[in-house]
This record gives sequence, structure tokens and C-alpha cells, in this order.
Amino acid sequence: MAFLKAAARPTDPKIVAKPDDLLVNPPTDSISSISFSTQGDYLAVGSWDNTVSVYEVPNTRQAARRAVFHHQAPVLSVCWDKAGQNIISGSVDNTAQLFDCQTGQTRQVAQHEAPIRNVKWVETPGAGLLATGSWDRTLKYWDLRTNQPAATIHLPERCFSMDVRYPWLVAATADERCVIYNLNNPGTPFKYAAAPKKMQTRVISINPVASKVWYALGYVEGRVGIQYIEDQHASNDYSFKCHRQNSSPTKNDAALVYPVNDIAFHPVHGTFSTCGGDGHHAFWDGEKRTRSAILETAPAPIVAGAFNRTGAIYAYGVSYDWHRGYSGMTPGVPVQVKLHACRAEETRPSLNKA
Repeated sequence: MAFLKAAARPTDPKIVAKPDDLLVNPPTDSISSISFSTQGDYLAVGSWDNTVSVYEVPNTRQAARRAVFHHQAPVLSVCWDKAGQNIISGSVDNTAQLFDCQTGQTRQVAQHEAPIRNVKWVETPGAGLLATGSWDRTLKYWDLRTNQPAATIHLPERCFSMDVRYPWLVAATADERCVIYNLNNPGTPFKYAAAPKKMQTRVISINPVASKVWYALGYVEGRVGIQYIEDQHASNDYSFKCHRQNSSPTKNDAALVYPVNDIAFHPVHGTFSTCGGDGHHAFWDGEKRTRSAILETAPAPIVAGAFNRTGAIYAYGVSYDWHRGYSGMTPGVPVQVKLHACRAEETRPSLNKA
């Protein structure tokens, strides 16, 4: 079974004309999470069909499914450990499972009292830890060598999204706040930050390379908020509208508003993508407050996105995103994973001033 190898304010966009490539053998139900290996050319895709599919992606033209493992309920989040050998997935079955890509074996590594919404690998100066955020209003840290949590942190509300950039962990909760932890003192919140305009958060993602650490929040009401963690940089906070359409070609005062389903940062440049319920996605330079590219329009909502470890490939999932509930689900909505070969002008920081 071993298959791993060693390892703002938008400006005029640059439209990408080349069609993106479809990944063969996608999941059979809505896609929830996408994550590239930190060390190799492999992609994990979590789905509402209770599966995590693993694909080898040496380039956009030669991708192939290598493995599938299962939960007892829909999968909500997937991530890799630092070595890029293990995939961790969190599910509505209240567990997190670890899939060993070398042996093909799966084992349970975490347990909550409600669905696990997010799993994130935390690479500390010592041994790495798994962080799990749940709808049971707790955040737990796990040393995978034991069956018990290393620590349990009580959140003010359900965890809707979470991200980590050591030593910072930021959790977006159902009370429209973000709880920020310094992992050098993980038991005590560093601070609470309210969401701009009291909007419900769909996704939170921390810039992996910025010297002044900031994160991007995607909201259900077609808006992205940029917030800096430390108070001395708070004057740089701002938000911008996106993933909105006019209700008619001539009616500019009534917009159709779609959720921002995912935000992914480029691992080298720190620019980021937004995935929308309108079937559009774009690349942005958050510090210069510019939009550098609008990508190919999808036939359904874009629900998740991720860059590979070099930033040369961008993978994204297309499926129903449930923002209109069960009644909004119509027959024939496609389920796709698409691969985009990134061009330098799309992802490098803008030369324009903010």
C-alpha cells in the first residue's frame, strides 16, 4: 500500500483563459476539504460521502487516485502531518482518523462529543501535535502516541473554523468572534476579536509568510475580513466585498450575495484565493488590497481550495455547498476536483500600491 515517494479593493483582473484540468475519480458527494501533502505530490480530499480520497498529483495532467479510506459519517476536514506521511481527517462521527500512507492502515486518534469541524497539525519546537476543533465547544490537543488529549480548551461557542501558524492558533466560533491563542500559553486566550459587522464566519486562514501575522476571514455574506493578531498592527485591518452579482445586468443596487467557502494562502508569496458559492474564485494580494486574477467559472459553488507545497498547482472542489440548505439542493449538481496550473502573474504580490 505504500505509495508516497521521498520527498480589498479589486483592480482590473487578469482573466485566465486556459481551462483547468479535471481530476479523475472524484468523490460521489459534496466536497468538504482539500489538503496537499507538505512533502510530496499528493492531495487528500474529504467528502460528505464519508470518504477521504488520496491522489498523486505530479502535475495537472497526470493525477491519479491512489487510496480511499472511510469514516462512519461525512468528513468535514483533512490535513497532513509535517512529514507528509499521514493524513488526519475529522468527521461528523465525532472522531479523527489517521491514515498511514505507507502501510494503508487507519486508526482513531481523537474523540469529541460532537462533530469535529477542523483538524490541524501543529508543528511545535518539540514533537508535533494534532489540534481538533469541535461543535461540542472544545478545542483539544493530541499527542498521537497516546489515546488521551494532551489538553482540552473550552471555547465560548461551537468551532466553525480554525487555523494554525505557530505560535498562533485562531478559532472562529458560532458567536461571531475569533478566539486567538498563543501556543506558548495555550490554556489562556491571548485575545478575543469580534467579526466585522457581526457576520457569521465560514472560514479562517492565517497568512503563512507575512512578517506581521494576520488572518483572513470568509463570511457567509460575500465579504472577506483581514485582521492582524497583534494590537499594534490593528490599524491595518479592513474588509472587502466579493462573490456578489448584480440581480440584473442593469440593476447595480441589488446584489445577489454568496458565501466565501474557503480561503487558501500561497505558500511562498502569501497571496490568497477565495472560493465562492457563486461558482467563481479569485487570487488576491491582501497587503496591497488588489485582485490579481479571476479564474475559470465553475458550474456549481466552489467549496474548497488548496495550493501544493510549491504554489505551482492550485486544486479546488466544485459541488453543492449547502448554503441554501436541503431545499436548495437540485439534481445534477456536479462533484468535481479541478487542477489549475498557476502562473507567476496570478500569485505573486502586486506591484500596485494599496
